[in-house]
Amino acid sequence: MSNNLDLSLVCMESLLEVPSTLSKPKKRWHLAFATIYCSRALYSLLNHPVSNNKKRSKTLLTSPPSFVILNVEPQHGFSNFDQHSLTQIVKHKSLTQLLELGGVEGVAIILETDVKNGIHGAVEDVTRRRKAFGSNAYRKPPTKSFFYFVVEAIKDVTILILVACATLSLGFGIKEQGPKEGWYDGGSILVAVFLVISVSAVSNFRQNRQFDKLSKVSDNIQVDVVRDGRRQQISIFEVVVGDVVCLKIGDQVPADGLFLDGHSLQVDESSMTGESDHVEVNTSLNPFLFSGTKVADGYARMVVTSVGMNTTWGEMMSTISRDTNEQTPLQARLNKLTSSIGKVGLAVASLVLLVLLVRYFTGHTEDENGNQEFHGNLTKADDVVNAVVRIIAVAVTIVVVAIPEGLPLAVTLTLAYSMKRMMAEQAMVRRLSACETMGSATTICTDKTGTLTLNQMKVTKFWLGQDPIREDASSSIATNVLKLIQQGVALNTTGSINMATSGSRYEFSGSPTEKAILSWAVLELNMDMEELKQTCTILQVEAFNSEKKRSGVALRSKADNKVHVHWKGAAEMILAMCSTYYDASGSMRDLDHVERTTFEQIIQGMAASSLRCIAFAHSQLPEEEHEIREATQKLKEDSLTLIGLVGIKDPCRAGVRKAVEDCQYAGVNVKMITGDNIFTARAIATECGILRPDQDMNNEAVVEGEVFRQYTPEERMEKVDKIRVMARSSPLDKLLMVQCLKQKGHVVAVTGDGANDAPALKAADIGLSMGIQGTEVAKESSDIIILDDNFASVATVLRWGRCVYNNIQKFIQFQLTVNVAALVINFVAAVSAGEVPLTAVQLLWVNLIMDTLGALALATEQPTKELMEKPPMGRTEPLISNIMWRNLLAQALYQIAVLLTLQFKGESIFGVSEKVKDTLIFNTFVLCQVFNEFNARKLEKKNVFKGLHKNKLFLGIIGITIILQVVMVEFLKKFADTERLDWGQWGACIGIAAASWPIGWVVKCVPVSDKPFKLSKVVGISLQRYKLLLFSFLSL
Repeated sequence: MSNNLDLSLVCMESLLEVPSTLSKPKKRWHLAFATIYCSRALYSLLNHPVSNNKKRSKTLLTSPPSFVILNVEPQHGFSNFDQHSLTQIVKHKSLTQLLELGGVEGVAIILETDVKNGIHGAVEDVTRRRKAFGSNAYRKPPTKSFFYFVVEAIKDVTILILVACATLSLGFGIKEQGPKEGWYDGGSILVAVFLVISVSAVSNFRQNRQFDKLSKVSDNIQVDVVRDGRRQQISIFEVVVGDVVCLKIGDQVPADGLFLDGHSLQVDESSMTGESDHVEVNTSLNPFLFSGTKVADGYARMVVTSVGMNTTWGEMMSTISRDTNEQTPLQARLNKLTSSIGKVGLAVASLVLLVLLVRYFTGHTEDENGNQEFHGNLTKADDVVNAVVRIIAVAVTIVVVAIPEGLPLAVTLTLAYSMKRMMAEQAMVRRLSACETMGSATTICTDKTGTLTLNQMKVTKFWLGQDPIREDASSSIATNVLKLIQQGVALNTTGSINMATSGSRYEFSGSPTEKAILSWAVLELNMDMEELKQTCTILQVEAFNSEKKRSGVALRSKADNKVHVHWKGAAEMILAMCSTYYDASGSMRDLDHVERTTFEQIIQGMAASSLRCIAFAHSQLPEEEHEIREATQKLKEDSLTLIGLVGIKDPCRAGVRKAVEDCQYAGVNVKMITGDNIFTARAIATECGILRPDQDMNNEAVVEGEVFRQYTPEERMEKVDKIRVMARSSPLDKLLMVQCLKQKGHVVAVTGDGANDAPALKAADIGLSMGIQGTEVAKESSDIIILDDNFASVATVLRWGRCVYNNIQKFIQFQLTVNVAALVINFVAAVSAGEVPLTAVQLLWVNLIMDTLGALALATEQPTKELMEKPPMGRTEPLISNIMWRNLLAQALYQIAVLLTLQFKGESIFGVSEKVKDTLIFNTFVLCQVFNEFNARKLEKKNVFKGLHKNKLFLGIIGITIILQVVMVEFLKKFADTERLDWGQWGACIGIAAASWPIGWVVKCVPVSDKPFKLSKVVGISLQRYKLLLFSFLSL
């Protein structure tokens, strides 16, 4: 009894599991049958028990339940599916185990996927799959915490020097003045260090978060899938197990899966295996596809078997974190500059320390009462220690002055701000270095389609033979020719056609060119794509690529079993493969020299009207020839019959001409590199302003890729600057152009969208990929992604690149003026009087608060028209230009002169005490920096107030700085070691500081040489002077 019962229950259980692949009527029949079967099985068991145990049988018979509940609802899970097993089959490429499951079709049945129409795609279906198999996202390593950036900031050499100075100052201050007031100098340095660390850590932490946001945007790839029989684009994160994904050249495989159908599919698995050779994927030998790999050639459809963390790519990426600590070339140069300035400060501080110690121990210093401080053995040891501590404190103050803490902060703020603004203007920065490098760009090599043009293509002309077909094309074309055109369009394409949800119009998918041709064939020629696919079997496909500029297909007609070859591609290339053509009546004619010339003129005429010319050709193959060609995997490429020509219009973008002119006005050469023929390329280039009407092939401004390739290296180097347009170019030609330009010293920016553009994008100084039409391979190879594919956005990136460099130069000029003036004043005062007028607290206030606020004010200046009026900066352009040296030295000399006058004559001029005099020096020095901040806004222009009203942040920071200075002078007397000033003294300080405006205006009238100013010579002269000073003091 128990065995029979178990067996019956197993049968019932299997019957109740309704396969979801069945149609609704069949499901109802299945459930009805299951109900009847189960009822009969239970009735049989109850009335005919087979058991030796009679009592048990009677109990079972006499105690039946009053009713029976049967669960006849279909199951919605994947209980019979072992996800881990299938994942391992794909990972290990186990063909044997795959065949045991029934091959790819068997897996599709298990995953409840229709291989033609995909999954159902309803919200419930997608949710169920995501719940069963997980989402297509991988766990990322935890983001770096704020504490991590604090620790990184502490490791900075500048910070370590300041901490050492603070420790010494704190110890010496408490020893000399007691703990109540002795902590001021050392404590203020520690406060300054804390602020530097905090600002740096906050800035880097926010930048890291910004990178994470950008990463999410760049990782959000759009994927073509088939759901419920409709081809549609979804986010890669929305892909689920069972999805049918459409792949083409340049796509990234979004998840692990199996090859369903396709042709000539070659996959680059180097990201997974490190092997550079492309792997062929097909149904018979290798149907396995892996997430993260790239499609190198061909096209295909795949069924997804694993997503997210269940893929090999997911496991690998979960252990990799994005490195946001990238140091740009400019940051490296600034760190070097900061280090050099710090070394100069240490050298000066050491010199001052030596001079002061020599002065003290030789008896040339006096105390407050005018008595000699050092009396040899008569001086108390405690007095000697205090004097030495005071001298060391002076040296420490000079070191603090010399270190420009604000420089690295200024770069970080500028780059972060510019990245955020560029994102808002349709440019996503993937590598920080590109922000600044773009400012130095001297040449931009741009694509045509989608960048200079709208990428909204439409067939506007059609030629059959040598006659243009204008309206009602289908009725005026011979039946045999119409059938061949429809066949060539429908079966030699990677695009697809779907009916819109409303059912009243068509939806076309594929590349813009494919969509234009499909739309024309359906709407003008009444083509039925699905019907044509049913009448033929595709035998072999040669996918389109940018080198061959054509695609072909071999197919067998089911009606007569004959083999046909169709080609489609660049008109002049297809024409060269033809020996005959169809005329308007449908008759085949020989293509002799005269006829060929006529066709070439037709193609040139369409190209001159800015049309992209596409030709269709056909040939019928004898069975014997087909077998030979099938063995060699080569389609017939000669003696074809030309079917017709179409002209596709792609209008130029609005504003592209102005953007090109802006770049040219800024001294940047714009070159167009396109795959179109030379006449189309010339017409578009002239329309966009890249080419003048008088420039053509005669003056070498326009060249074909093949011609450029055949030049000798010497000829290429000689002619590359003259070239404005390269037509019929391959990706290799683009790479060759970039290499030549770089060898000539150009800073090259390149735009690209195809997988084959990757080498040129990597070789360029700045790679710009297209966000809409760009393949994932191109995006990964680029530095900046142009999100709207518009050349105007490229010009915007150029403007922001120059703005970044210019803003940093402004701040360097401002920062070094502060440092040079403070260093010289303290050095001269220390050597001459043995003390410094600006204390460590005051200098740190100037160096830190003003520099931090100054960095924020100058780093956030917007791009101006003046930036595009200057020629680009070359690779070897010095960071500190001659113009900056002129402005910097003039302001620094004025400040030094004024402050030294106050130092030595201030008491008598103003009739004040020494304490008030020192406060006047400090206040005047700070206000000089406030006024000089206005001068720093414009490096060359005399009117420094232009556009000031637009920069509310700058005005706000100036206001905050003045308020803080008033608080420092008037209310923090003990901490800042200051005295209160009256209105007259404030007026005098403001008047002296305001004089920097007219000085700045006059100085900018002084011309400077273009020859770079050598800092090493100045440093050499300065060191010689320091040595002379040292010897003079030692001789006293």
